[in-house]
Amino acid sequence: MTKLGPLGAGHTALETAEPPSAVATAAELEELGYATLWIAGGQGNTLPRITELLHGTNRIQVASGILSVDRVPSAEVAAAYADLPAGRFVVGLGGAHGPRPLATLNAYLDEIDPTVPAPSRILSALGPKMLELARDRASGAYPYLVTTDYVASARELLGPGPQLVVALNVVAETGAAAMREVVRGGSLKFLAGVPGYVANFRRMGFTDTDIADLSDRLVDGLTVWGDFDTVVTRLREFRAAGADQVVVPLEDLPREWWPELVKALG
Repeated sequence: MTKLGPLGAGHTALETAEPPSAVATAAELEELGYATLWIAGGQGNTLPRITELLHGTNRIQVASGILSVDRVPSAEVAAAYADLPAGRFVVGLGGAHGPRPLATLNAYLDEIDPTVPAPSRILSALGPKMLELARDRASGAYPYLVTTDYVASARELLGPGPQLVVALNVVAETGAAAMREVVRGGSLKFLAGVPGYVANFRRMGFTDTDIADLSDRLVDGLTVWGDFDTVVTRLREFRAAGADQVVVPLEDLPREWWPELVKALG
């Protein structure tokens, strides 16, 4: 099984910058000691960028977080995996929509099985059925916007072996009002209208009013925020709850935090 390490990094520069700049950022994060780079997929095909980053670095793992199985053909994923440095491309998959998402993902995994082994892939998962699929057919699960209580319950469902990688919303604001303004202006506003996220917010105990209004309770519950020491304490709580790796959005954090996070959590 591919071991992803305790601390992963996301950064929009890795995804949107021109190749030389993206590779330079990846090389810097590799040198600082981050274990894994996570490249957000959205509705696009990030395989070309993942290829550039892997060829431009020496040892760091690069994970797709995630490639949409509705958008990226399985043959392209298999071909990229076969051509890239062994053990460094972590194939993160999700984005199955329509009436039978589990069947869609299962069929996709069947197609890549001969080339991309289960230990080298991870599934975007929130609900219990997707977590079970991640447990049974991948190296583990990659949820986003969750609480420590969710992490503990997901770890119990996954069992001790599969990896649980938790992508977090981290805001370097020490005032609650400023933090909430940042979060409400970010991705949460969109994701609060996505059925899979809405269902998971409800599972975590948030009400429909919390979700519709982006209430203080919702925002506070889904955000790691504060000064450096407070953020590190919260990240450690996610690790203690059962997360093997926490993934932080470095573009939102002071650059002087980047090496210090590795020292504290790496």
